[in-house]
Amino acid sequence: MIGRQQEARMTSPQSALPHRTRQYRGLLRRCGFLVPAIVFGAWRLAGAQEGPHGGDMAPFLVSIAAVLIAARIGGELVERCGQPAVLGELLVGVILGNLGLLGFELFDALKSDPFLPIAAEIGVILLLFQVGLECNLKELLSVGASAVSVAVLGVIAPVALGYAVSSAFLPADAAWYVHLFVGATLAATSVGITARVLRDIGRMDAPESRLILGAAVLDDILGLIVLAIVLGLVGTAGNGGALEIEVGPIFLIVGRAAGFLGGSLLFGRMVILPLMRLVRQARSQSAPAVLGVAYCFLMAALADYIGLADIVGAFAAGLVLSEEITRLFGEQRERYRIDAAIAPIGAVFVPVFFVHMGLRVDVASFASLDVLFFAGVLSVAAIVSKQACLLGVFKRGLNRWVVGVGMIPRGEVGLIFASIGHTVLVAGTPVLSDNTFSAIVAMVMLTTLVTPPLLKAAFAEPSAANGNS
Repeated sequence: MIGRQQEARMTSPQSALPHRTRQYRGLLRRCGFLVPAIVFGAWRLAGAQEGPHGGDMAPFLVSIAAVLIAARIGGELVERCGQPAVLGELLVGVILGNLGLLGFELFDALKSDPFLPIAAEIGVILLLFQVGLECNLKELLSVGASAVSVAVLGVIAPVALGYAVSSAFLPADAAWYVHLFVGATLAATSVGITARVLRDIGRMDAPESRLILGAAVLDDILGLIVLAIVLGLVGTAGNGGALEIEVGPIFLIVGRAAGFLGGSLLFGRMVILPLMRLVRQARSQSAPAVLGVAYCFLMAALADYIGLADIVGAFAAGLVLSEEITRLFGEQRERYRIDAAIAPIGAVFVPVFFVHMGLRVDVASFASLDVLFFAGVLSVAAIVSKQACLLGVFKRGLNRWVVGVGMIPRGEVGLIFASIGHTVLVAGTPVLSDNTFSAIVAMVMLTTLVTPPLLKAAFAEPSAANGNS
């Protein structure tokens, strides 16, 4: 009897709370051993000028170590709170990059390290490569009219509303391409965050989930094409930022992007077969990762050479590899999966990108009510504009609200767009100012935060309530 009472107390919700509290305290104690390492690393980085051999590697090695440790701590803590790790990595970057406001300037050296942006760029290239590897071209082509229409509406409405909000709230002297870039950052849905949330709530097999994921992948492809168009228009921006848009150059940019993606599939069939033969004959288990990453970097470089973003090439490389491995090996494809082989590489470099994005956020800019208000309005626009996807759900019996909510999180793709806008210069000035960049990062974080509870609530609503049954 006493044993059953003890067991009941141990399994009751009240007893679970102290246990979970002890678990978090234990985690924090373990993290306490890592925090001094970060502090020491930042101190060493701030004081190091050159290594004993006259090189610059020592500061970079210390900075990359500090970033990786901080990213892992932040990601672990937010994952235990039911949020995606990307949110913790962003928050850690924001915190480290703004401790100087409190007089703690040891981490400021991270923002000036010349090699950290290169590591971050490698991370974002690998991220889009992984997204491409997780996609299946046949599934993309067979998702149906609903997924296509959801994706198209999910790009047009955010770009248009983002342009309108930016035009209304940014200073009057802001150029037209600034508003266009702000709208472009709202275009693409984060496939990774949406998939993670759906998996966490146990609804990956729901028909709405398949529609959301298919539309989100198409949404990303369309978003990359939009990015290529915007970069092309920014590159041709002339005389004082005057709006000079010609149909010909736009069609040229669209044709270049579509031609690159289509040509990648044809080119891949000539390259991937001998590549896979090398993998099959290689004795080293690292062959898939080495050859896969090499192909990814070559395609990213090719995309950059022809005037597209390098992430377009990385995504195309992943999509081609995934398709060709499936076509060549069928049921044996598990033996040649490159995504599993490069996952450890991505685990190192991808968090660097998100922490680096956080380091570039100037929290002091939010002291301005105008910037804070713009970030809030932009977040509302990001959420509301994706509800245009409801009009694209043609299949009866589906819960439209689930689809609309599932398309909300912007995540990594929105940050990629914002990062490019923050680094591309027109007449020596970044397209996106520090204040605008900070507002966009805040929007990405807010849309990531609100999606899990909203998606759970939407799944709880019967589909009949939406008039689709």
